[in-house]
This record gives sequence, structure tokens and C-alpha cells, in this order.
Amino acid sequence: MLIYALRRIAGLVPTLFVLLTLSFFIIRLAPGGPFDQEQALPASIRANLDAAYGLDQPLLVQYGRYLGGVVRGDLGPSFRFKDFRVTELIAAGLPLSLTIGFAATLLALLLGVPLGVYAAWRANSWAARALMNFSLLGVVLPGYVVGPVLALVFGIYWPLFRVAGYEPGDASFLVLPVVTLALPVIAYLAQLTRSSMQEVLQSNYIRTARAKGLGAHVLLFRHALRPALIPVVSYLGPAVAFILTGSLVVETVFGLPGSGRYLVQGALNRDYTLVMGMIIVYGVFTLLCNLLADLLYGWLDPRVRPS
Repeated sequence: MLIYALRRIAGLVPTLFVLLTLSFFIIRLAPGGPFDQEQALPASIRANLDAAYGLDQPLLVQYGRYLGGVVRGDLGPSFRFKDFRVTELIAAGLPLSLTIGFAATLLALLLGVPLGVYAAWRANSWAARALMNFSLLGVVLPGYVVGPVLALVFGIYWPLFRVAGYEPGDASFLVLPVVTLALPVIAYLAQLTRSSMQEVLQSNYIRTARAKGLGAHVLLFRHALRPALIPVVSYLGPAVAFILTGSLVVETVFGLPGSGRYLVQGALNRDYTLVMGMIIVYGVFTLLCNLLADLLYGWLDPRVRPS
């Protein structure tokens, strides 16, 4: 297991390097620049700005300097937020974004997996069929539709939760964003767990265990749950990535001061360093989540580990 984990960890470095390199060059293919305005700047001022931020140097030189800064943990200055480093901007909003993302992930796991197990165990009941049919709505409805609907219902018609802004320490501002992010993942996890559990329950060793008279609780949780969770664990990495990227839209809908707004503003303003910083941060978290999912997969299914 240790060798398997070390191999997975070693694979993160080249993946992150490719992500950083492609992002650096692709973002510069977009028309416009960080200092373009409706009224063009005088040539002398524009030249001074380019020189101050190193944009007057060849692109490969800029790439080398930026890569060296990333290795040292310096993501550079923001081109549009004066007197702020990119790390300072990200540090200001990232804790809130991570709180929302991980709360949504935890909620999805606590609800999606048990609902899928119940739907598989009671496959012929009307409740299980209704649950799976209703979960299809969560799969197809995007967050920018669900969010305003929840805000309208639970913030306007029945004002139970806050629908905009954020006050530190007040969790009522985060309930609707977390639910909005978690709903599609809950629905997909329920569908995936149900299909996997039904397949496991029809396997020969489960039939043998049932014929020996094992109780439902022992049969389900000791013998069927672990193999049924293998496809679920495989989905965890992409699911967390979906939640983290989906928080960009949710933060905009609910007016939350998370880090997602900087990615949107940076893209609109061609703030190269800010966009790159956000891509690196979200890329690192996505890779770490996929690594955790791979390790859990290796623990659940020893066949994937190297011999």
C-alpha cells in the first residue's frame, strides 16, 4: 500500500507542471491585456507598466520567472488589485470557499450513500422508486437554477435563511449555498450507490451468506457495503472537483466573498497572475482529492495495488 501511495503522490508533480504550463500560455492567447481600458493609455505609461510587471520581456522569460516564483511559493502581484499579492487575495477568500465546498461534500456523502443503500435494499418499494425518480431532478438541474429557486422559497416566501452576503460566525448565510452545491452530488451518489449495491446484493457470496441465515444488518454493512462503495470512491475525486468549481457560480449567486470571485474578475480583467493563482490553487485541491480517492480505492480493492 505504501508503494502504491508513493507512486500516486509522485504523479502529482508532472500533472501540476503540465496544468501550470498550459494555463500560462493559453491565458495569453485571449484578446486584450491587463492594462487595456476603454480609453487607451499613452504609449509611455503603457511601456512603464509593462516594464514594471515584466510584460515587456519575451514570453519564455516571463514563464521562467513565474515558474521560479511558484516554486518559492510566490504567485506574483495582481495586475488590477494594486498593492496586493495574489497570495493575499486568495488567502482572504479561500477559507470561506473551502468551508462551503467541504461542507457540501460531507452533506452529499451523509445523504447520498445512505439513500442509495436504502433504495437498493428496498428496490421494489414505492418509496425507493420515488426517491430515485426524484433524484434525477438533482442530476439535471444546474446550480444557477437551483440556487435562485432555493433563495426565493427559503429566503423570500419562507424567510428561514439568509440569501445574500456573509457575516463571519453566522452559519445561516451558508446553508443555502451548501445545499445548492450538494444537491446534484447527493442525487448522483444515490444513483451510483443504488446501482452498485444492487449488483453486489445479486452476487453469489451474498446469496450464500443470506442462505446461511445472516441478519440483514450484518449482511448489508459487513459483507455488501465495502465492495459496493468502490465505484462511489472512484467518483469522489471528480465530485469534489465539481463542488469546488461549482462554488464559483454559487458564490456569485449568493454574493459570498469567497475566492471564486477573483477567478471571474481576473478572467474579465485579464489579470494573468490572479487567474493563474486561482487555477493553481484549485488544481492542487483537485489533484489532492483525486489522490485521496485513489488511496481509498486501493484500500477497498487490493487488486489495484502493485504486487
